[in-house]
Amino acid sequence: MLEPTTSVKTAMPESWGGEMRALLTIGVPMALAQLVQFSPYIADTLMIGRIGPAEIAAAAIGSVLYFLLWMIAIGPISAVTPLVSQALGRDSGERKDIRRTVRMSVWACFLMMPLIIGLLLLTEPIMILAGQDPQVAALAQSYVLVLAPGLPFTLAVMSFRNFLAAIERTIVPFFLVASSALVNIALNWVLIFGNLGAPELGLIGAGIASSIACIYSFFAFVAYIKWEHKARSFDLFSNLWKPDWERMREILTLGWPISITVTFEGMLFNAGVLIAGAVGVIEQAGFQIALNVASAAFMMPYGLSMAGAVRIGLARGAANNGAERRATSTTILASVIAIGIFAIPVALIPKIVASLYFDMDASDTKPVFDFVVIFLPLAAAFMFFDAVQVACNQLLRGLADVTWPMIITGISYWLIGFPIAYYTALHTGIGAKGIWYGLTAGLVAAFIGLGIRLWLQLRQPSPV
Repeated sequence: MLEPTTSVKTAMPESWGGEMRALLTIGVPMALAQLVQFSPYIADTLMIGRIGPAEIAAAAIGSVLYFLLWMIAIGPISAVTPLVSQALGRDSGERKDIRRTVRMSVWACFLMMPLIIGLLLLTEPIMILAGQDPQVAALAQSYVLVLAPGLPFTLAVMSFRNFLAAIERTIVPFFLVASSALVNIALNWVLIFGNLGAPELGLIGAGIASSIACIYSFFAFVAYIKWEHKARSFDLFSNLWKPDWERMREILTLGWPISITVTFEGMLFNAGVLIAGAVGVIEQAGFQIALNVASAAFMMPYGLSMAGAVRIGLARGAANNGAERRATSTTILASVIAIGIFAIPVALIPKIVASLYFDMDASDTKPVFDFVVIFLPLAAAFMFFDAVQVACNQLLRGLADVTWPMIITGISYWLIGFPIAYYTALHTGIGAKGIWYGLTAGLVAAFIGLGIRLWLQLRQPSPV
C-alpha cells in the first residue's frame, strides 16, 4: 500500500461550540460504551449478591488482584491515544506510523499473559496474608483464574477502541461493546444459576462468562476494523507477526508512567476493599456494592475524557494552542455534567439504588443493605472531584505529559488519601465510613494538583 507523501495538518474547530460538538460526537458514544462495558460488572454484582455475602466479598478481593494486573497493563494501551492522535494531527493522511503503534500495543497485551497467570495463582495466599477471611480468599482464587483468559483480549479491544476514536469511528464500536455486554450478562444468567440445563456454577460461572465475552469482543472488533472503509485503509493487520521493537520501546516509555498513575488510583480503591474486609465481611460486601455504583457513574466522565484526550492530542499535533484550550474546557465541563446525572440521584435516593442489588426477602440482606445506604451518599460526594481529576489526567495524557501526573497522583492517593482512609476506618470510631473520607481527600488533592499541571502545560506554546 502506498503511503501519502503530502503532510496536511488536521483542521480544528475555531469556536467553543464547534469544539463541544466535535467532543460530543466521539465522546458520547465512547462514554456510553464505557458504561455498557462496565455493565457486566454491575450484573455480576447484582447476580452474585443473590448468592450470598461471602461470594460478594470473594468477587471483591479477587478483583483487587485482577484489576491490579489490568492497571499494570493499561499503560501501553493508553499510549495509543496520544501517539495516534498526534500523528494524525500532524498529518491527516498518516498510515504507517499509526499501524506500527496499534500493532505493537496489541503485541504488548498478549506478551503479558504469563505474568497475568503467574500472579493470579498467588491470589489466595496474598489475600490471607492481607488479613482476609480464608474461605473468602479460596473462593477468590478460583474466581480470578477463570477470569484470566479474557484479560489480554479485553486489553486489545481497548487498544482498537483508542485507535477507532482517533479516526472518529465510535458509533459501531459502541454497539459492539453493547453486544459483548449482552453476551456476558446472558452467560451470567445461564452459568451462575444453572439455567437452560447448564450446571449451576455460582461465582465461577460469572468468571467464565466474562472471559468468553472478552474473547468474543476481540474478534468482533477485528472483523469491524477489516470491514469499515476508513479503518481498513490503515491495514492494521498487515505484517501482524512482524516485531517492531523500536515502536514497542516508545509505547512502553510513554506507557509505564500511565500504568503507575492508573495503579496509584486504582489500588487506593482496592485498598479500600481490603480495609473494609479488615473491619468485617458485612462492611466489605456493603463497600463493594457502593463502590460498584460509584464505578458505574465514573464510566461516563471517563469516556468523555478519553475523547478529550483524542481532541487535545489532535490539537497538539496540529500545533494549535487555542484548540488545546477549547478541548480542555469542553472536556471538563462535559465530564462534570455527566457525573451529575448519576451522583445526584445516588445522593437523594440511596435506598432505591441499594435495593437494586438485593433480594430484599433474604434473611441475610438487611445488614449489608444498611451499610450500602450509608455509603452511597458519601460516594456521591466524591464523584464530582473524581470527574474533574480524570478529565485533567486524560487531557495531560493526550498531550503525552505522563511523568508529573504520575508523581501528583502518587502523592495525592498514597500520602494523603490512604493514610486518612486507613486511620479513620481502623483506629477511630468512624469505622468503614472513614474509607470514603480518605478516598475523597485523595481525589480532591489529585484534582488540584493535576489541574495546576494542566494549566501550566496550556501556557506553553504547542511544538510545531
